[in-house]
Amino acid sequence: MKTPQDRLVYMANQIGKAFAARPREEALAEIANHLKSFWEKRMFVQIYAYIDSGGAGLDELPRLSLQSLRDT
Repeated sequence: MKTPQDRLVYMANQIGKAFAARPREEALAEIANHLKSFWEKRMFVQIYAYIDSGGAGLDELPRLSLQSLRDT
């Protein structure tokens, strides 16, 4: 059975794949913008807890985009 975190990782990875063909910096900004526009606070709380526990399975672009949002 999939956990809520598994679903968030899947969603974040899908968003990352949608922007992966763009230049790296543009992709990171677009992923972050998409997440900021469409994700709820509780989703960020869950995915950051998941990242803090290792973040297995989360692709590089969404992970870096999430980190940039966290740092701001």
